[in-house]
Amino acid sequence: MTITKENVLAALSTVQEPELHRDLVSLNMIKDISIDGGNISFTVELTTPACPLRGRIQNEAKDAVMRLPGVVNVNVKLDSRVVSDGRDRGVLGLSVKNAVAVASGKGGVGKSTVSVNLAIALAKTGARVGLLDADIYGPNVPTMMGIDHLPPALGEKMLPAEVYGVKLMSIGFLVKPGQPLIWRGPMLHSAIRQFLTDVEWGDLDYLIIDLPPGTGDAQLSLAQSLALSGAVIVTLPQAVSLEDASRGLQMFKVLNVPILGVVENMSYLELPDGTRVDVFGNGGGETLAKESDVPFLGTIPMDPDVRKGGDGGTPVVVSLPDSASGKAFIDIAGKVAASLSIAAKTENSGLTIKMVE
Repeated sequence: MTITKENVLAALSTVQEPELHRDLVSLNMIKDISIDGGNISFTVELTTPACPLRGRIQNEAKDAVMRLPGVVNVNVKLDSRVVSDGRDRGVLGLSVKNAVAVASGKGGVGKSTVSVNLAIALAKTGARVGLLDADIYGPNVPTMMGIDHLPPALGEKMLPAEVYGVKLMSIGFLVKPGQPLIWRGPMLHSAIRQFLTDVEWGDLDYLIIDLPPGTGDAQLSLAQSLALSGAVIVTLPQAVSLEDASRGLQMFKVLNVPILGVVENMSYLELPDGTRVDVFGNGGGETLAKESDVPFLGTIPMDPDVRKGGDGGTPVVVSLPDSASGKAFIDIAGKVAASLSIAAKTENSGLTIKMVE
């Protein structure tokens, strides 16, 4: 039997994208089919380089083609093209495919830590990532990223700093260390808008925005200025934190911003003997997600290395990516990227969105 391109496509049409629940061929994910006798090669174009199920897709595609009579060897390459959410940000002069706000109802829950590690984890997959530190009153991201200055401006536009593959902008670069910003709403709104319009971000697959805690001017200004793809809500397991996180979550729903999910930070402390101590309680983040009917993205353990990484400018996904906390951040980044891809692919197709655990 002579193997044809049609045979290969027919075999691959039996392989489903696990989260979109449609086959790879109808989703136009198969590229560059090459046939040399019994040797077949092709590329599967993923919707994000951070796809958490890339290995499963690759293996199932290979197995499907290997079942064709006469096939001796199958080489499956993986590529990616991040899907845009389709929202128009051209009025701001931005070329951003997806914009994600990271928020919390109260301070001290590790929101900036989540923002930093999420951005770096996405960048490590090859995605083009920007990180906007919009926490005007407490701009800690430059310290966490280990950088304290911007490069020289490019004409009338500021250039963002770039570290760990992430483009970064923060008010922390523009004020003296320790200087308080005593700003009313209009000044804050103007600053956030300037960080969007007066910075040369370039082409980005993901713009991660670290918001200040609460439900005030900064959140409203951002939602009014920039079409957001969604929001990630960070909480601790304890009841007080959950109450505040719930308010933040409901605020985004009122603003018609999709909730990508809830992250439970400082979920537990693991002792040297393997015992887990629930310092702030247990299961609160998952309960909040369930009650709010939004995805639960995962738990992040209490880990001194996370604190050390933030204080020292080397976040844990860089310094210790194989640690429990490093793996947790990477897993959450994959889930966020997958959720964005699913939403973009399904928004106008009538498909049912379902996250795969």
